Amino acid sequence: MRKLFFALAIILAPFALQAQIKTPASSPKGVVSQVVGLTDVEIVYSRPSARGRAVFGNLVPFGKLWRTGANENTIISFSDDIVIDGKTLKKGKYALYTIPRIESWDVIFYKTTDNWGLPEEYSEANVALKTTVKEESLSKAVETFTVGINNIDPNSNYAHLDIAWENSSVSMKFDVPTAKIASESMERVLSGPTAADYFAAAQYLYQIKGDINKSREYVDKALDLTKEQPFYYNRLKSLIQARQGDKNGAISTAKVSLAASEAAGNQDYVKMNKDSISEWSR
Repeated sequence: MRKLFFALAIILAPFALQAQIKTPASSPKGVVSQVVGLTDVEIVYSRPSARGRAVFGNLVPFGKLWRTGANENTIISFSDDIVIDGKTLKKGKYALYTIPRIESWDVIFYKTTDNWGLPEEYSEANVALKTTVKEESLSKAVETFTVGINNIDPNSNYAHLDIAWENSSVSMKFDVPTAKIASESMERVLSGPTAADYFAAAQYLYQIKGDINKSREYVDKALDLTKEQPFYYNRLKSLIQARQGDKNGAISTAKVSLAASEAAGNQDYVKMNKDSISEWSR
């Protein structure tokens, strides 16, 4: 019996070894997670490399539907409704397909996402949104297929979906409902807000250059609701006053913030307040 077990062990050993071998995927998985404003965007895709092959017009034919990557569907998801070229794309998960051409690409958001590559039966009924974007030639070749979210608007209202491979790239702008979500959030919270809520609302309106008078109203309420009078609250109030054109008031408030920031040992705010006082005193 022992001889039998020994013989079986010798026979099965190569198979056990083979089961443990790991090799890298030729088109490794890539994941892009990006917050644009208040909207979560995620892309999951496989990333093939050119490997010396001519890509567009050869490996990826012009004028034909492409899986936009390799293997399973490239999937993109949005946590909120977005807008592309004036058309609304509902929040959710989509397969990302493209039709590359020499001067432009069609970008397609497809409702079914469980296909390996292209769907067996492509249906226009499953097209949630389709748009055309200009193709740009790259001076430096991109070896590995790349999808990203770039050029995010400083005010968080939009970003660009970028696709690049070989010597070609396309960039599609999409708008996110940051102001709408923030306003709705403020309305909900401000029905019974805390000092921190008023401060956040005032800061947001100041940063986006929104209603400065409303921003002032909110920061004053924030200060009224707190005994501590945080130096960063008064710092924001001084900036709002300066934008309103009240430099004397801004200087007075900045001095209060300066004293509080010195007491707290926050040298960053000490410097910012001193610089602002010097600027507004000219």
